[in-house]
Amino acid sequence: MDTPPSKPPAVDGPLITRHLAPLLRESLADTPAVLINGPRQCGKTTLVQQFAGPLSYFTLDDPNLLAAVRQDPMGFARQLDRAIIDEVQRAPELLLALKLVIDQDRRPGRFLLTGSANLMALPRIADSLAGRMAVHTLLPLSQSELQNRPNDFLQRAQAQDWALSLPAWRVSPDDMLARVLAGGYPEMRQRPTLARRQAWARAYIRTLVERDVRDVAQIDQWQQLPQLLAVAAAHCGQLLNAAQTGGQLGLSSKTVDKYLGILEKLFLVQRLPAWSRNEAGRLVKTPKLHFLDAGLQASLSRLTPELVFSQRERWGATLETWVHGELRKALSLCTDDWYLSHFRDKDQVEVDFVIESPLRRLIGIEVKASATVNAGDFKGLKKLQSLAGDSFTSGLVLYGGHQALSFGKGLWAVPLAAL
Repeated sequence: MDTPPSKPPAVDGPLITRHLAPLLRESLADTPAVLINGPRQCGKTTLVQQFAGPLSYFTLDDPNLLAAVRQDPMGFARQLDRAIIDEVQRAPELLLALKLVIDQDRRPGRFLLTGSANLMALPRIADSLAGRMAVHTLLPLSQSELQNRPNDFLQRAQAQDWALSLPAWRVSPDDMLARVLAGGYPEMRQRPTLARRQAWARAYIRTLVERDVRDVAQIDQWQQLPQLLAVAAAHCGQLLNAAQTGGQLGLSSKTVDKYLGILEKLFLVQRLPAWSRNEAGRLVKTPKLHFLDAGLQASLSRLTPELVFSQRERWGATLETWVHGELRKALSLCTDDWYLSHFRDKDQVEVDFVIESPLRRLIGIEVKASATVNAGDFKGLKKLQSLAGDSFTSGLVLYGGHQALSFGKGLWAVPLAAL
């Protein structure tokens, strides 16, 4: 099987430096295969082109190449010396062939793969390249990438290093609204109007449902996935009630759980587990549901700037989703395992996000849309602080103001723009 390489698509507009690039460079220097997982249209192909050099480029979105690879994956793999293979989830049988080829030649940096589904969540794939492949996640553009500055939020939160006034934090309400609604997908951000962004979002979901869903699962009622996403967008940031959600769509709670799992594999939504001091107990508590991109969530829920001022609850949910996405992007750059969850006790005292380090140190984060903050906004964080004891590092209320203010030991009000 002699397959000529494809030509990578041209990059439009200025190139934005991705924070994942140095980690990829390190992995390519000592690991035979490197996989970049992430949603479609988040910039994976643009990123891998920076590492092309002597690597041939192939995309499995090419239907002819895909058919050939599925017919003879070993023949395709054996002809490769070093290569970039885009959208590898479309031919999972290729990974076993690559494993055999790598076992015969374990030079580092031989294969740079991208996938628009969480391949490591697929049982038939997870074991194929164990020990031979480094896995990284690329999400849509973060605010720090868009502003060409370091993503140092986690480091600041751990050190409680909050300067009282930074120019970068002086963001107007209108500017913050525009940033959140634009989201992080490069293509979506290029659309000049809200109507055009919403049209892009609908086309994006349609493409995923018609093509990518079938790569990760066999389902009977795939036509209902757009409706499920619309319902999920309307209930974003709330406790997940699969039975209630299913009732709106004529689906059982079991089916809703299954379909949400598929949408998670495609990096569209994320179930946010509940924090508990007992780690086993986290598995039985009710999760919250979030999107990984606030712009996509806002488009699917048809949130407009005009509605933001008349329907503050909807804006609060989208803003919380934006914080969720920015935190996920920061955590994806960590070389060790952090745990992101939410907190809610039997008295319904809540904290929007709990970040737990590998050493079990906690950072609590509450999101507030307004530009004012008071002691009452720290109720949930104080409860978490009392439960966690010495494990509690800091508690933050992210708000729409311009200054970082201390509200007691380990408790801070910090501008949303610090993200």
